[in-house]
Amino acid sequence: MLLRHTSDTIIEREALTVNPAKTCQPIGAMYAALGIHGCLPHSHGSQGCCSYHRSALTRHYKEPVMAATSSFTEGSSVFGGQANLLQAVETIFTVYNPDVIAVHTTCLSETIGDDVNQILQKARDENYVPAGKYVIHCNTPSYVGSHVTGYANMVTSMVKYFSAKSATKKDQVNLICGWVEPSDMREIKRIAATMGAKIVLFPDTSDVLDTPMTGKHEFYPKGGVTIPELISTGDSKYTIGLGSFCSEEAATLLENKCKVKFSIQDLPIGLKATDRFLVALSRAAGVKVPDSITEERGRLIDMIADMHKYLYGKRVALWGDPDTLVPLTEFLLTMDMKPVYIVSGTPGKKFEESMKSLLTEKVPEAKYKNGERADMFLLHQWIKQEPVDLLIGNTYGKYIARDENIPFIRMGFPILDRVGHSYFPAVGYTGAMRLLTSILNAILDKEDRECREEKVELTM
Repeated sequence: MLLRHTSDTIIEREALTVNPAKTCQPIGAMYAALGIHGCLPHSHGSQGCCSYHRSALTRHYKEPVMAATSSFTEGSSVFGGQANLLQAVETIFTVYNPDVIAVHTTCLSETIGDDVNQILQKARDENYVPAGKYVIHCNTPSYVGSHVTGYANMVTSMVKYFSAKSATKKDQVNLICGWVEPSDMREIKRIAATMGAKIVLFPDTSDVLDTPMTGKHEFYPKGGVTIPELISTGDSKYTIGLGSFCSEEAATLLENKCKVKFSIQDLPIGLKATDRFLVALSRAAGVKVPDSITEERGRLIDMIADMHKYLYGKRVALWGDPDTLVPLTEFLLTMDMKPVYIVSGTPGKKFEESMKSLLTEKVPEAKYKNGERADMFLLHQWIKQEPVDLLIGNTYGKYIARDENIPFIRMGFPILDRVGHSYFPAVGYTGAMRLLTSILNAILDKEDRECREEKVELTM
C-alpha cells in the first residue's frame, strides 16, 4: 500500500488498483447458474462481456462453457436492451430448449438502467417463456464487489425464484455451497452420503464442469441441482451455508421466505473447519459421523505430526476469495505455519474480523487487507519488505514467485496454467491431505534444489 516512505511520513496509495486480486461479478453469476441442471446462463449486455466471462471459466475448468448474450449494439446502449432480451428469451427457448435461463447483468445494462425484472415479467406475460420453463435473474454490476459477489447474488436468486414452502416438511438438509471446484462439491456430497445424511446441495457444478470425454458433446450435462430439488429447499428441516460471503444472503432469504432455520459454517478446508462442518451436518441431519470419516481425520493428523518439522514457522503469503482464505489461514495455523500476508479483492468487514480473530494471538505481525486497494501489487510490496517461504493463490501469483524465487501452490480462481483443481478436492480431510502434500512438496523441492546448488558451489 506504500508508495513512498520517509523518516516521518507514510504515503498510502488510495486512487489506484494494480493487478486486482479479483475479477468481475458476472463470472461468478455465470458459474453459479451452471450449477443448475439444464440451465443456460444469459449475459444481458454486449457480446464482448459474455465472451470474456465464458473464456475465463473455460480456461479455468478446461471445459466448454455455454452461455447466451443480449448482444447490445450502439442502439441498445442508448435506448435500452428490452427488445434484445425479449428476442433472446424467445430464441433461446426455441433453439436451445433449456429448463432455465439465468440472466445476469453487465456494466453496460446496469449503467443505462435496464429494469431486468420488468422485462422478464413482460416476457412471461406475453408468453415468451413456455409453460414449465423458467427465467430467473440477478443484478451483477462489475464495478461493485467481485466474482464472489456475483456468485452470491445468483445463489440468492435461486432461493428467490424457486424455494417454496408446502404443508409437508422433508427429512433433508440444504447445503448452500460457496464458490469451490466441482471436485469439492462432489466430495461434500460423498461425505454426506457416507454419513447417511440426505441433502440438497446448491449450486452443484459436479458433472457439469468436470465431465468425462465420451465422444459426444452434451449441451446440458447430467449434473447440477434440479428444479424440483430447488423447489423442495423450502420444506427442508435446516440449512447450512458454507462460506458467509457466498451463502449467508441466500440462507437468510430462505429463512424469511420459508421459515427454514440456518447456520453459517466455513468452507470445510483443513482440519478444524471440516470438524465444525461434520458436527453441524450431524446435528442437522440427525446422523452420526461414521468411523470411516474419523479414520480419514486420523490419517490427516498423522501426516501433520510426521512432517511437522518441515512446516513449523514457515511464512506464507495468501490471496484469493475470503471464504477460502479464512479456513485456509486457520489450517496453516493448525500446522504451526505463519500466514503473514493475506489479500482478497472482495470487500466485506467480516474478512478483517475473521483475520483479526485468527491471527492476533499467534501471528501478531501478520498483514491482511481486502477490498479495492487490496491487490497483487500490495502483496508484492509486503514480500519485498520481508520475504516469505511459500505462496498460495491463483495463477497470477506466478510473477511474484518467479521474481522472488518462492515456492508457489496454485489454489483458487482462476488457475489457467495447471490442471487437477477441478478433479481433486481441497475440502474435507481428504482434500486437506492433498493440500498438505502440495505444501510439503513445494517446500522440500526448494530445499533439495538449494542443497544441490550448495554442493555444486563447493565442488567448484
